[in-house]
Amino acid sequence: MVKIRLRRMGSRHRPFYRVVVSDSRKVPSSRVIEELGHYDPRKDPVVIRLKTDRIDHWVSRGAQVTDTVRGLVRRATATAEF
Repeated sequence: MVKIRLRRMGSRHRPFYRVVVSDSRKVPSSRVIEELGHYDPRKDPVVIRLKTDRIDHWVSRGAQVTDTVRGLVRRATATAEF
């Protein structure tokens, strides 16, 4: 099964995350199918960059979105409207 989830990057105590499509049976740090954006919670304001068209594409193909990524998509689309 394919999932859209976060992959932790960065150094110790300074994380940022990439939103990736990967096989759910593998660890998140393994090879990814496609990178769909990034999320940096340490910046002020928080940086969320997503390829929403590609997320829609993968969801239509049956990919499951994790709860955290679902929340990020909601936040990104809410701020993009204003």
